[in-house]
Amino acid sequence: MKFGEKIKKLRTDNNMTQEELAQKLFVTRTAVSKWETDKGLPAVDSLKLISDLFHVTIDELVSDDDIQTQRVLDEKKSKTMYFVAIGFLAVTVLFTLLLYFLQSVYFAIGSAAGVVGYVTFAVLSKPKDRKFSAAKVIVPYIIARIVLLLIITVTVVVTIVKLG
Repeated sequence: MKFGEKIKKLRTDNNMTQEELAQKLFVTRTAVSKWETDKGLPAVDSLKLISDLFHVTIDELVSDDDIQTQRVLDEKKSKTMYFVAIGFLAVTVLFTLLLYFLQSVYFAIGSAAGVVGYVTFAVLSKPKDRKFSAAKVIVPYIIARIVLLLIITVTVVVTIVKLG
């Protein structure tokens, strides 16, 4: 039995609505619905409250299959965010080249928006369960982003100065 089925059964066996359960767990009804449809798992603090409320262990609530399913969902979300980040990077490069060759300051706005989008989605693309554990991993990651941003920023600034 999946986590969603377990939580729904516990809730209905105790004659609770999703709204009532949400209030007892200090979450939204939408969160409870998400859990019951296996679109996510609750945070550890919510799991503890569920465990106490229904007098079951956390191990009884969450099986290895549930954890694997959540990992797969997180990986899928991370890949989507990664491709969106790459799209923003492409937009940034495009607007930077247009700014440089067509020498219109308005392309700097698109370039700046692309940089912001790229950085935002690049950060969101890291899966939750993967941490930067060693300096040898994080240092090249940070250096690559800084170099990329510097190249784009210098190109934009030089072009704007040339136009000025």
